[in-house]
Amino acid sequence: MRPVAHRREGLPDGRRVFVKTGPVSPLFTSEAAGLRWLGDIAATVVEAGEDHIVVEWVDTEPPTPEAAERFGRDLARTHLLGADAFGAPWPGFIAELPMDNSPSHCWPEFYARQRVLPFVRQARLPAGDVRLIEQAVERFPEVAGPAEPPARIHGDLWSGNVLWSGGRCVLIDPAAHGGHRETDLAMLALFGAPYLDRILGAYAEAAPLADGWRERVPLHQLHPLLVHVVLFGGSYRDSLMSAVRKVLSL
Repeated sequence: MRPVAHRREGLPDGRRVFVKTGPVSPLFTSEAAGLRWLGDIAATVVEAGEDHIVVEWVDTEPPTPEAAERFGRDLARTHLLGADAFGAPWPGFIAELPMDNSPSHCWPEFYARQRVLPFVRQARLPAGDVRLIEQAVERFPEVAGPAEPPARIHGDLWSGNVLWSGGRCVLIDPAAHGGHRETDLAMLALFGAPYLDRILGAYAEAAPLADGWRERVPLHQLHPLLVHVVLFGGSYRDSLMSAVRKVLSL
């Protein structure tokens, strides 16, 4: 399969854009739907089709504490816009891996059946690891914390998908869906984000988090760690299994 290609282009009206092209796939229209749904916190879609997406170019700058605090507030506001259900009305992708976005009204079940277990099957893990993950999955209803309504989340919010520009953040490459807002925060923490404490502090002021949310971070990191095992192999296995053990100890 031809890989996805990226390039910068200029339009006749003088705008600079970022273009991704690849094989015909729902990937591009799904990304466009997610960016539009996230609103002004996300990059602006110029055009999208079955084999491409075009977004406005973002001039980046170094992050600042003030921009981080604004990002925390903007992310909280976006999450609180909500969703009709857990899932989304467009096909799901994270990177180029398909995900099931069928609507659900129970987050622990949605997270288990549509985010964690499908990637366990793809990860080619040792049988002992699979058993431990399945034990952790069985605990999701007990350890997920207080029930919350579906939040409007980015879904793949690692620091590489956060662009700093004009004193604010612009989000790119979403796996957007109705999800749990702690998922985005856990993803920011997974690989480190600049001024993370400022982001989290401003977020919590705008939209206070349920007690115990810090202890639940490993729960929300299971899905992205599994995705990394699928994409990049066993180098992420230790991090994954460390998170699994932490979930089992909650």
